[in-house]
Amino acid sequence: MAPRKPTRKTSAPDAVPLDVRLMNGAAALLFLGALLMLLWATVKWATRSPVFTVRAIALDATLQRANLATVRANAIPRLAGNFFSIDLDASRQAFESVPWVRRAVVRRVWPNKLAVTLEEHQAAALWQGGDRRSERLVNTFGEVFEANLGDVEDEGLPTLAGPDERSAQMLAMLRHLSTALAPMPQAVQILRLTSRGSWRAELDGGAMLELGRGSDGEVVQRVERFVRTFAQAAGRFNSGSGAAPRALVAADLRHPDGYALRLAGITTATTATK
Repeated sequence: MAPRKPTRKTSAPDAVPLDVRLMNGAAALLFLGALLMLLWATVKWATRSPVFTVRAIALDATLQRANLATVRANAIPRLAGNFFSIDLDASRQAFESVPWVRRAVVRRVWPNKLAVTLEEHQAAALWQGGDRRSERLVNTFGEVFEANLGDVEDEGLPTLAGPDERSAQMLAMLRHLSTALAPMPQAVQILRLTSRGSWRAELDGGAMLELGRGSDGEVVQRVERFVRTFAQAAGRFNSGSGAAPRALVAADLRHPDGYALRLAGITTATTATK
């Protein structure tokens, strides 16, 4: 038999001594600490350096009521900080506090500018509600906002009167009623909503419409039925052929199968038929 070749045992590498591992850990901690201090010093320098002071504000807006001079005079003094430290949310609130500004978007533009996009309120109606006596309007989104009524060029705005939290619903109802009443010679001048949910409309000729309670669709259906049958119902009480139709004074649409009609010079009740 051939003699066996001796096998050589390979020894495992020596473990790293404890003192070396401690030194490596301490060096890593020192490096990390130095890096954090450098970052802190950099941030501190950046927040104080005049290089990053906000030097320009670009306003992007199409304004009809508020002017750029008013926006700058009211909002810019309230801005604080440089490019890095300025609070964008607080800056947005500063611009939105300017009369007639509905929404503002503020963003940074490197290295020392701000870009501001403004959206202006578009008045849809005058507002009467709550206990506040300040001049307020409703915009096209149904939001109540304060403004100087002297800035409103449209003198024919209708008036909404009701709970503040129902302003959007009231504006939607006003639009529905305007469509339903389009065949009539009068338009809604004042629309009221009581705390119990009852609707009342005053037309620009002074006529009063009691619309009652119910869903928006139910109220609109009652108005459409009234408009559809009013000419026939009122025509029965004309003084003679060729005479001018009697003016509408009031109508109560709260009855389930008809409405009570009041005309100039005569008061009666009639049932609407389809």
